[in-house]
Amino acid sequence: MPARIYKPSRNAMTSGTAKTKYWVLDFTPAEERDIDPLMGWTSSGDTQSQVRMKFPTREAALAYAESKGIDAVVLPPHRRKPNVRPGGYGDNFAPNRRQVWTH
Repeated sequence: MPARIYKPSRNAMTSGTAKTKYWVLDFTPAEERDIDPLMGWTSSGDTQSQVRMKFPTREAALAYAESKGIDAVVLPPHRRKPNVRPGGYGDNFAPNRRQVWTH
């Protein structure tokens, strides 16, 4: 079963870089998801699509995949610039704020 090894990018909705410091090994889905006619939930008989393993380095993820005989494709990381303001969130409520408060 093929897998992909990648480094997650920063979430666009936040300014932090949490959960982007490790490499992830994900298995590709082997079968299509079905919709349950009674409840409307999606389901699949493929349990490998639920597996997500984290590794500190790309080499460690590749070594694991090679030792287990997993065909893995390495995707290059997509880097986003960290959006860290000098004052942070607390700067919005500072008493010496010079700009008008806008939402």
